[in-house]
Amino acid sequence: MVLNPNDLIRYARHLTLPEVGLEGQERLRAARVLLVGAGGLGSPAALYLAAAGVGTLGIIDGDRVDLTNLQRQILHGMSTVGHLKTESAAARLTDLNPGVTLELLPEQLTAANALGIFQRYDLIVDGSDNFPTRYLVNDAAVLTGRPYVYGSIFRFDGQISIFAAPGGPCYRCLFAEPPAPELVPSCAEAGVLGVLPGIVGSLQALEAIKWSLGSGKSLVGRLVLFNGLELRMRELSVHRDPACAVCGDVPSITAPIDYAAFCGTTAVHDEDAELSPEALSAALGTAEPPQVIDVRDPWEWEVARIAGSRLIPLSRLGDRLADLDPRRDIVTVCHRGVRSMTARRMLRGAGFVRVKSLSGGIDAWAARVDDKLARY
Repeated sequence: MVLNPNDLIRYARHLTLPEVGLEGQERLRAARVLLVGAGGLGSPAALYLAAAGVGTLGIIDGDRVDLTNLQRQILHGMSTVGHLKTESAAARLTDLNPGVTLELLPEQLTAANALGIFQRYDLIVDGSDNFPTRYLVNDAAVLTGRPYVYGSIFRFDGQISIFAAPGGPCYRCLFAEPPAPELVPSCAEAGVLGVLPGIVGSLQALEAIKWSLGSGKSLVGRLVLFNGLELRMRELSVHRDPACAVCGDVPSITAPIDYAAFCGTTAVHDEDAELSPEALSAALGTAEPPQVIDVRDPWEWEVARIAGSRLIPLSRLGDRLADLDPRRDIVTVCHRGVRSMTARRMLRGAGFVRVKSLSGGIDAWAARVDDKLARY
């Protein structure tokens, strides 16, 4: 491939770098990189990969842009709220660099499609935000022989590495088993500082560019931990585990599995565990209404609350059991139903038998019962 006159101008700052030069820029143009997710991590990664001149950039994401995304997902804007993220990304990236070929996949990555998709690319950049997808990306990368740039974020902390590279470790070598679902709050539940995915996603783009160039020292065998509150980085060595289930000497995983079941996120119907917003509304109008215990943080309580509910943050629930009447029904409430299910399990374990969690949390209550409540 030969760069045209406009390319020579566009990439002039690259061409002056001995580690890139004309040959390196042509290698970038020949590269095929798949981005899994166009959200918090995917936004900066996509922008910098496109700006760098990566020739073909695949983007797989089945979600639509939501107003809550814009605090951190800088690939999107107000004009694309409600649009598919792949469409929103395409508009921005094409404006940034029309010379990049975009391959848009407006769908979720699944065990059924992952291998076929990964085989079309040289390198994967993982911008996923949940454990089932994270393990799927890892296994598909190992099974197709495609290295991938791993990144994750939580509140003020981030991680980054390269997994599934030849001779190097994979994600399962480090985390053989996923954590229990109740110990992993979502971004909506736990929060994340908006600039954090910008930092981690940019580092992922840096590693992807270096890998495509064949320059510098990669993060294969190294896990970088970033602490945004203290602005510190530390590094851990990660080694391939010969007993690893997917990349070990005798792997037991030779094809994608049911990752929702593996991570314990498969929905199991239990009519005794949850109460719908409509059912709670009806119960509150009876002669013996349930005790509604809101386990969110105080600032969330100030934003929106169910009339008659009591605030007992989840972190203090264990110390407030004497405040609850075990003879009456109890309904636990949080933002979207994750913490309230944890609260239900805590109460059941403490001997309270008449406990249910509000399905969908106060967000579902605001959407389906009281549309005057603020949503966040």
